[in-house]
Amino acid sequence: MDDTRLKLMEAIARKRLVTAHYNGQVLTLAPHLLFERRGDLFISALNLGKSWRSDEDPRLGHFKLDGLASIELSEDEFDPLPGFEPAPPREEDTPLLAV
Repeated sequence: MDDTRLKLMEAIARKRLVTAHYNGQVLTLAPHLLFERRGDLFISALNLGKSWRSDEDPRLGHFKLDGLASIELSEDEFDPLPGFEPAPPREEDTPLLAV
């Protein structure tokens, strides 16, 4: 098992924030769900640096693990989004681990 997957699994299990490089940006993520789609691994996570419109509720984004680099596990904890259901985004996706 690779280091990225292990760190993200620990972050989900312990409800810890992570920082990661993704598409040239450094993101702080609260990972809620690890899932598989067509043989590729993804996480559903709240991007804490994203700006939301005042009438828009924060929601989880989906990030392909292959695109995440330099994952750092934080000691900072997070609370899952209210109403979070550990279901994958698409019916054909396979959930692997959730908060």
